[in-house]
Amino acid sequence: MDERKKGIIASISSALLLGLTPIFGKQSMLLGFTPLAVVAIRSSIAVILLLAYLLVFKRAFFYIYPLGLAGCAIAGFVNGIGSIFYYTALSRLDTSIGQLLYSFYPLFVALWLVLDRQSVSRITILRLLLILPGVYLLVSNAQHKIDLVGAAMMIAASLLYALHLIINQRVLYEVPAPTVTLYTLISMAVTVTVAFAIFSPSLPPSGTSWMPLLILAVITFVSRLTLFLGVKSIGGLQTSILGLGELLVTIVIAQLWLGDRLTTDQWIGAFLIALNLFLASFDNSSPQRRQAKGFLRWLDPPSVHPTDFPYQDQ
Repeated sequence: MDERKKGIIASISSALLLGLTPIFGKQSMLLGFTPLAVVAIRSSIAVILLLAYLLVFKRAFFYIYPLGLAGCAIAGFVNGIGSIFYYTALSRLDTSIGQLLYSFYPLFVALWLVLDRQSVSRITILRLLLILPGVYLLVSNAQHKIDLVGAAMMIAASLLYALHLIINQRVLYEVPAPTVTLYTLISMAVTVTVAFAIFSPSLPPSGTSWMPLLILAVITFVSRLTLFLGVKSIGGLQTSILGLGELLVTIVIAQLWLGDRLTTDQWIGAFLIALNLFLASFDNSSPQRRQAKGFLRWLDPPSVHPTDFPYQDQ
């Protein structure tokens, strides 16, 4: 299987898993967990699972060059803050609407790429333009009034998620996906755990089911691995566009499980998003290559040879 197909499969797999995160996150909060508790516990468990996996099967993947580690730390911090915004917003919004607002992140990825002085192909721009009416129809025809504070938090989460993808894309030029996933998750877990300890150090009463939160942690662990494998293979922008598949997963399950309802116009918007995913097979854009320009150029090591890494053959 070539690198591009591998990246597409990984990105779609990640999207399917990530589409479940707001469902189980919402369930956890309905059971009594605070948004900060949800993001702190699920991130910490995901880190433990990944550490155990690498210790047993892939110890070579612990190696990373210093600038790469710094990039992962910054990306994890950025995504940690974004996750706090995300789950706080989710506690104020319907699951479907929250995920719809979050789905702006491919546009933000394109924006960050332009600011980082990287090119975007014409067909990719066409697919990004296709997102706009789809998201508009999905959001503008909601049956319930949207909480504006929650909506603003979700947009902020989307913007920060996009930024963390672009930061990690720079690191992924030389470093394998499991390594980037590990150090980004560790930084993210530290960020949200500190926030939880300072602002909301409480848990629901004993006897409360932890099952949705544990499932959320496992999904986080697997989806992050596939997410960064996709970014490494096909680039952050293509991965984020394919990631809109999570939107469809969330909508369908929220309809069946949480009782959310969409209007006819919103279903048309969902169809446009699905059409965008179909067009992925015609978009042959290659992932951006490392180049000494852009505001993230400082993340590039001055000189790296493949034999400098212990995992080059893995």
